[in-house]
Amino acid sequence: MTLETIRDLNTDTLEKIKDLVRINKDSVAGFRDAAEVIKDDQIKLLFATIANQRAGFADVLNRYVMLNEDDTEITTSWRGMFHRWWLDLRGTVTGGDAHAVLAEAERGEDAIKQMYEEVIQQTAGSPLNDVLLAQYAHIMHGHDTIRHLRDLYDRR
Repeated sequence: MTLETIRDLNTDTLEKIKDLVRINKDSVAGFRDAAEVIKDDQIKLLFATIANQRAGFADVLNRYVMLNEDDTEITTSWRGMFHRWWLDLRGTVTGGDAHAVLAEAERGEDAIKQMYEEVIQQTAGSPLNDVLLAQYAHIMHGHDTIRHLRDLYDRR
């Protein structure tokens, strides 16, 4: 059994990191799309901030993929495209209603949160776990902020 290093990630870890790159890219696109349909300027700013953060997460993780001599371009997933389409449709139908858009954004946050939890558990002991745990803390903060805002707008 060989010791996994940053430059020599095992195949399973590398595939899971690629999944995280993909879901972060989905998140970027989703938040940018959501910012276009929502009318509330504070939420637009929050979505833009989270989108930029997730783009940074994807870039960091993609560097580790490339360090492992894998230069395959990682794109968004079909699930992410469907989610963005649904978010766009829902935002358009509801006229950019904050609660509806936040509810859909929270669904996306649930998905990225769950994937991080699974990958962190499945790659325990990996040299990337510190990076993943740091990103996960920000994912949780974004998730909780969106859930809180969704609940606030539900009461309006």
